[in-house]
Amino acid sequence: IADRREGIGVCGWILVSFFLVLITFPISIWACMKIIREYEHAVVFRLGRMLSKKTKGPGIILILPCTDTFIKVDLRTVTWNIPPQEILTKDAVTTQVNGVLYYRIHSAVSAVANVTDVHSATFLLAQATLRNDSTQTLAQLLAGREEIAHSIQAILNSGTEQWGIKVARVEIKDIRIPVAMQTVMAAEAEAARETRAKVVAAEGEMNASKALKQASMVLAESPGSLQLCYLQTLTTLAAKNNSTIVFPLPINMLVSLGQKSKGG
Repeated sequence: IADRREGIGVCGWILVSFFLVLITFPISIWACMKIIREYEHAVVFRLGRMLSKKTKGPGIILILPCTDTFIKVDLRTVTWNIPPQEILTKDAVTTQVNGVLYYRIHSAVSAVANVTDVHSATFLLAQATLRNDSTQTLAQLLAGREEIAHSIQAILNSGTEQWGIKVARVEIKDIRIPVAMQTVMAAEAEAARETRAKVVAAEGEMNASKALKQASMVLAESPGSLQLCYLQTLTTLAAKNNSTIVFPLPINMLVSLGQKSKGG
């Protein structure tokens, strides 16, 4: 009586399943045949235990209707938009960062046996990893998106490896900072541009003064070149169709004219 109460056991259930398949053949064959798509794998359980460490599929697989259950796992790449996460940077600036996560399941057995909901676990881990990345300053966060994405990808791969997940790529989409901080950064950038413009203008004046000094030394060595410069300037002004041209005469020319008039 005690043995009857314990049940028929594992072997008994398997025999009952085969018996039911035989007596209901060929109708039962449709219940035993399952179609697994090309991008899917099936993890089969027999009486609650995993049938093997390898998955089945794609194609047609056969299962026993009373003892076997199976879970289909999609192996395609999953794209998930990480919602904005508030991050406190190293220089105490509150920012909102969002991104895109690309991952896929490379081990269907681990994804089914090691975690309850592999997709939810991956989503939550990605949010926490992005939120905890506060070791960068605001300038480093804005300029080093690629490095931050690679760092987050490495952390996620180390955390999801036992779940059968492979993170293919992480992209930082947008970094939002408060409006007051945007105004301050714009004023700082404008001041920096004005400073650079003044420095460039001062350097230009210094170079121009050096060039004028060298030109004056050359003109002092040859007085005739000064008159040529006057004539060149006169030619340039005449080409602009001016009606009236006021042009100073060289002092040397006036001196020479005065000497000729005294001699005459």
